Amino acid sequence: MTDTDTKTATTTKSGSAAALKPPGPRQKYSRRLTIAVGLVLAILIVALFLFMVTRTPIEDARPTSLGFSLNSFFVWIGNLNPLLQIPIVVVVFAIVVAVILVLIEYAPRPGRGYFWLRVAACFVIPFIAFMMLRPVQGAVVYVVAIALLAGALLFWADYRAREGAGYLFQLITFLAPASILLLVGLVYPTIATFFQSFFDKTGKQFVGLDNYVWTFTNPEGFWSVINTLIWALLAPTIATVIGLAYAVFIDRARGERVLKVLVFMPVAISFVGAGIIWKFVYDYRQGDQIGILNAVITWFGGQPVSWLDATPFINTFCLLAVFIWSQTGFAMVFLSAAIKGVPAEQIEAAQLDGANAWERFRNVTVPGIRSSLIVVLTTITIASLKVYDIVANMTGGRSNSSVLGFEMVNQQQRFQSFGHSSALAVVLFLFMVPLIVYNVRNLRKQREIR
Repeated sequence: MTDTDTKTATTTKSGSAAALKPPGPRQKYSRRLTIAVGLVLAILIVALFLFMVTRTPIEDARPTSLGFSLNSFFVWIGNLNPLLQIPIVVVVFAIVVAVILVLIEYAPRPGRGYFWLRVAACFVIPFIAFMMLRPVQGAVVYVVAIALLAGALLFWADYRAREGAGYLFQLITFLAPASILLLVGLVYPTIATFFQSFFDKTGKQFVGLDNYVWTFTNPEGFWSVINTLIWALLAPTIATVIGLAYAVFIDRARGERVLKVLVFMPVAISFVGAGIIWKFVYDYRQGDQIGILNAVITWFGGQPVSWLDATPFINTFCLLAVFIWSQTGFAMVFLSAAIKGVPAEQIEAAQLDGANAWERFRNVTVPGIRSSLIVVLTTITIASLKVYDIVANMTGGRSNSSVLGFEMVNQQQRFQSFGHSSALAVVLFLFMVPLIVYNVRNLRKQREIR
């Protein structure tokens, strides 16, 4: 072994020993200081932002901006010819992406010039972002203070990063666009909807739990909750069972591809299109029947039935059939691929042990595709909870056929009742919480197994 190899081995061992060595008191103090300063700056930013948006507006005060904002940009581009709008949007998007890529690629590099580039980006970008996103009347002091604090927070976090200056800046710059969109498009609306559910239809007067009482006592809200539960319980179960049966029986049948295409075709049809198709199936009239279902009934001497107005629950089951018809193909394709992944040796071993077809399916195939079954059930359940198109297109929520997804939009758009709409949205979210918790627990178990 040469001297160079000996030095390299010694350096590697010392580096490994340093990595395994627990942090000393100085490192613990440094880490706590970094976290404390970061929390203080973050709290100050949130406090200033809340003061800015909740303070009493100043009369006749002009919005503080850079002379243009995103709103003015969209107004300007909206007045242009459509043929000019597309290239302008593409160019602006390319410029934003180029700036982000430059910051990701060059700013983290070592050197004084790149250091000052990071400093400038930390302070200038928050200021420009605030001024462009929402010009607030007479709030230039707040905007400057928030930008300075945000820049200080970013710079402090980047400076104290254990991986070296520039690493955390690169990470934040890369994740910032998606994080901002997530905050603006999901987190903020969720929080705002929750608070809105405790106010009246105008959003000005606090009414406590009245909107939730309305949800579970008023016919519109009550039936939307009951029907949503029926959809969430029956739709995934029936669609998955039928899809699994198709996957098993078609798996080795002649013309497997053709049969799978026929079953999968409804998945390619939108819920609006499926609703129109099945509306003709359920069509009801006093004269000649054009609806297939009532035509068959009258052929056997029966009386036509108004299926979409039949209560209780008959019209709900009719709508449910449309959803199941459109989701069975998805379950079939997904589970068919999972079944093909079950090791043939396990099935052959069970067959040699004397297990019949049903026992092999129950004891070998189903446990082998358990994770796929969970994915299919979860996906279809989520789709059934937020269904809107089928109900809106086929019944419009009449005759107690409404669901939470439809009634939520109906209360907001038709009755302008934002309190009721928000309460329905919160109830719908609570229905989805068990699914989220269950999937998170399954993911953790899978990681532990791996």
